[in-house]
Amino acid sequence: MSDKWLDLSDKVVIVTGGSMGIGEAMVTDLKGNGAKVVIADFVEPKDYVEDEQTLYVKCDITKKDQVEHVVSETMKKFGQLDALVNNAGVTRPRVLVDYFEKEEKYELDEEDFDFMVNVNQRGTFLFAQAAARIMYKQQSGVIINMSSEAGIQGSRAHSAYSGTKAAIHAYGLSWAKELGPYNVRVVGVEPAILDRTPANNDEKYRAQAYGRGQDPNKFYGDYTKSIPLGRPGHLSEVADLICFLVSDHASYITGTTIAITGGKSQ
Repeated sequence: MSDKWLDLSDKVVIVTGGSMGIGEAMVTDLKGNGAKVVIADFVEPKDYVEDEQTLYVKCDITKKDQVEHVVSETMKKFGQLDALVNNAGVTRPRVLVDYFEKEEKYELDEEDFDFMVNVNQRGTFLFAQAAARIMYKQQSGVIINMSSEAGIQGSRAHSAYSGTKAAIHAYGLSWAKELGPYNVRVVGVEPAILDRTPANNDEKYRAQAYGRGQDPNKFYGDYTKSIPLGRPGHLSEVADLICFLVSDHASYITGTTIAITGGKSQ
């Protein structure tokens, strides 16, 4: 949704991984509701033009100096930081062992493990820390961490990814206890299947299908079997939740991870 349904005109928000996918949807919705948005991403947004409401800062979220540079540029341009959305994340579907004994390349190795932990956990930590240094002094702010249904329920062929998302859930619960006395909220968001059209020739989907013993060309089947609402979630629905959590209407929500899964529990 890009039509204004909340007044966020007094908010400055950093969105990591905001150049595409779910992050792009968040940026569109936040801006549509009047927020000033800083996009921290390794890839520049399509058709990006800096204006009074938008700033893009190239950033590798695993590098502390680059993360701190994003926060510094945010303060330089807008003079405040009201919300951080720790959205950037990666996955490489991998099985613990190649139990089908056909594709050893889909077995989890140390490089895969380190890659996911470094981006998902380290990146979330670095940005949360840099933002919290500003927010606790302001005595205001919210940090929103993107976890996943996989991090709560587990996911076949996604153990390392699930582990990083479980860690993000736990970080949020802990940081909320630390920062609450300074009027800084920390909230997790836990999506499940979203309506991104999978590319069946994409290595990621082939790896995931392999680990589950499925045909990659028929990977996504009948949603009614796993999702009570019978459909995947829309990116705009997650973006709407982010806008609400950024707003003052969510001022008493902290120390929890909110599921936005259509009821999926398997």
